[in-house]
Amino acid sequence: MNDMKIQSIGFLIFDGFPMACLTSMIEPLRASNEISGQVAFSWTLYAETMDKVRSSAGVSFEPDMALGQAERPDHLFLLSPPMARFSNPKAGYGALRTLGRHGTILGGVSGGVFPLVRSGVMAGQVVSVHWCYEAAFRSEFPEVEASDQVIEVSQRRYTASGAAAAFDLSLRLIETRLGADVATEVACWFQHPLMRGEGVRQSIPTYRQSSTDATLPPVVAKAVAVFAANLTEPISVADVADEVGVSARQIERSFKKATGQSPSHYYRSMRMKAARQLVMYSKNSMAQIALQVGYGSTTPMVQHYKDAFGLSPQEDRRRINLYRVQDNSPVPSV
Repeated sequence: MNDMKIQSIGFLIFDGFPMACLTSMIEPLRASNEISGQVAFSWTLYAETMDKVRSSAGVSFEPDMALGQAERPDHLFLLSPPMARFSNPKAGYGALRTLGRHGTILGGVSGGVFPLVRSGVMAGQVVSVHWCYEAAFRSEFPEVEASDQVIEVSQRRYTASGAAAAFDLSLRLIETRLGADVATEVACWFQHPLMRGEGVRQSIPTYRQSSTDATLPPVVAKAVAVFAANLTEPISVADVADEVGVSARQIERSFKKATGQSPSHYYRSMRMKAARQLVMYSKNSMAQIALQVGYGSTTPMVQHYKDAFGLSPQEDRRRINLYRVQDNSPVPSV
């Protein structure tokens, strides 16, 4: 086993990338080397240039190598916020496509799936999308299948929804490379309770409750799924009850007991969550966003947005733009 080839893992980082996703992947790999007594994995930080890259936590990282110099790592994972783009898209996306053609397994974690898909390497692939980016992802990439699974793995592409999922993805790499015993010991080192693979859904917080969607009663969970599938074209509570197979009165009672809200108010909260994702992570106009969350005009959407978040969507976007500049100009405020 000691003479096995070292598996090289690359991390392509963009300004604003989530630092937790990077450490959640590197630390298990580092631990597996220690536990197995060999250098089974190595890792390299890449960036578009050799300039320092500032994480979302404000900690800066110096890349080991520019992307154009990448020496075909076995895996390359993109870590970024959703709005991240190359300053030279032709060269950056071209480099990713070239690596993919020459055998590198490409992947994205959290917001890193956005530049990964923009590069054109995910055609025909299913992408694990963090629930807080789902509306923005579906808006920008309607032709790509977005998944609510924590991890999606195909033969040549890996995607993970967030930092904890990134840890699970590293455990998967370790198990494949060094066996289940080493992967289990690594998980125990970090008190990680279990390795989640494909087929496990993300947990999503319920609105104004200290619980997740996994804890909702079956009737409510089914109704929430119907609401989620009808954000653009609003559906009535009576129609949802018909689809779930219960009375509208039972839906009302069940929602009130489980969430403290009526189903119509819960549904509105879901639509506002989607609207806020589009405000934060897309360049869509307010009129476009209103249509995407089921409003015929901006006026009621803006009012409901204020009720939900305490400021208008325009004010929310301007606030975000104080901290984020894209292509030397803010994301549009109107």
